[in-house]
Amino acid sequence: MRQHRRTLRLLGSLLLVAMAASVTGAAPAPAASPTPLDRVIPAPASVAPGGSPYRITRGTHIRVDGSRETRGVGEYLAKILRPSTGYRLPVTAQGAGGIRLRLAEGPFGAEGYRLDSGRGGVTITAARPAGLFHGVQTLRQLLPAAVDKDSVQPGPWLVAGGTIKDTPRYGWRGAMLDVSRHFFTVEQVKRYIDQLALYKINKLHLHLSDDQGWRIAIDSWPRLATYGGSTEVGGGPGGFYTKADYREIVRYASSRYLEVVPEIDMPGHTNAALASYAELNCDGVAPPLYTGTEVGFSSLCAGKDITYDFVDDVIRELAALTPGRYLHIGGDEAHSTSHEDYVKFMDRVQPIVAKYGKTVVGWHQLTGATPAKGALAQYWGLDGTSAEEKARVVKAAQGGTGLILSPADRVYLDMKYTKDTPLGLSWAGYVEVKRSYDWDPGAYLPGVPGGAVRGVEAPMWSETLENSGHVEFMAFPRLPGVAELGWSSAASHDWERYKGRLAAQAERWDALGIEWYRSPQVPWGAGGR
Repeated sequence: MRQHRRTLRLLGSLLLVAMAASVTGAAPAPAASPTPLDRVIPAPASVAPGGSPYRITRGTHIRVDGSRETRGVGEYLAKILRPSTGYRLPVTAQGAGGIRLRLAEGPFGAEGYRLDSGRGGVTITAARPAGLFHGVQTLRQLLPAAVDKDSVQPGPWLVAGGTIKDTPRYGWRGAMLDVSRHFFTVEQVKRYIDQLALYKINKLHLHLSDDQGWRIAIDSWPRLATYGGSTEVGGGPGGFYTKADYREIVRYASSRYLEVVPEIDMPGHTNAALASYAELNCDGVAPPLYTGTEVGFSSLCAGKDITYDFVDDVIRELAALTPGRYLHIGGDEAHSTSHEDYVKFMDRVQPIVAKYGKTVVGWHQLTGATPAKGALAQYWGLDGTSAEEKARVVKAAQGGTGLILSPADRVYLDMKYTKDTPLGLSWAGYVEVKRSYDWDPGAYLPGVPGGAVRGVEAPMWSETLENSGHVEFMAFPRLPGVAELGWSSAASHDWERYKGRLAAQAERWDALGIEWYRSPQVPWGAGGR
């Protein structure tokens, strides 16, 4: 009798729930569906959906081959998945099924990959470890955004069935972080590296010196860091990286398949160095440290031999710390250096970079001198930059100088979105999300040979940015669009489709604790669907 009464109560409860649903119009929660293969950023080269999805379960293994690099990518993936799934996800060379990472020759290039997904598992294939790593970022975006949380989530963890084949358009897909105007700690730089990696950025350009601060220890000129690095914009305490700090940034970036490109800006933007050593000034008098934001007032003394001893020492020590191929020598806004001295300076400094085994990168003003063979010029002009200045850049590109495109009124991430943006500057105008995305690097400077464009880079200057939250607010949602410009084909470029994919990223940014700007140009409320 007691059991009969319990059954009647249960039936009554179910009837009440059903009646409530009929009154409120509520419906049962739909079955979970996987993220479509074409929803990721950057847009893949080709997508062929089909077949059953794969479900990550408690029994899933991450299978790798015997190489150290592949195991490293596998461990990275496991570290992302374990907190949110609660699964062990052992990384092993044994067994079948699950998630498989494999190196094999194929039409992948240095960074491309193929992702195959079906009921039996997910396989990512690449010719190089960087390709596997980029494939893992795609897999990550195909999983629910909750996979990026640091506590156990309910799932399910489904990966849509089908095949993605993917290779990048450009080899240079960069982001620059200015640590000179405001100093950012090693941990803050690592946080940004992780965010860049999600969107397949492969270059981290660190702006290590400027008027307001010198941020890298140089043993042969120790006051550069201890004195020149002792302040920042607004008069804060500044800071600098020891050589061990810098090596750790380089190591961490390398583990995320980013190459660090260090910049020592010269001959202008050098007040921190001039304040540290009086002999670097033409008059032998050291200026005071500077904490403002004006530009163009400082210059190394191009006529002194000690200037080139200084440059040689700095480049030698920095090159020894940097395994990457490139060293950025700045060259912009040298308004206090005569044209004759600027040309003389660049003619003497560029061979020093080559002497220590590195390739010169400079801001596009380098084309006003004679760029070294193989040098890259980073263009930061505007749509409205003078025809004469653009022509000089185009001529250099036609002569063999490679270009990195960073037009300030498109991809300078420190530009305000609108007049009401609480952070950033506006000297290049206001740069909303659509403007940042809606241009073609391959056609931006008419007359530039297609092969001269090496890629794109999104600089982040820090005059008004003091912490990671500030950096993130200015980077998101613009950074993913710049990454797509660098990775995806021109044919895939479509704002109307892109803004839906971008909206779907917001939940992931929330899961990662990223601060971001809710642009009215993007349908955030619709979740991108």
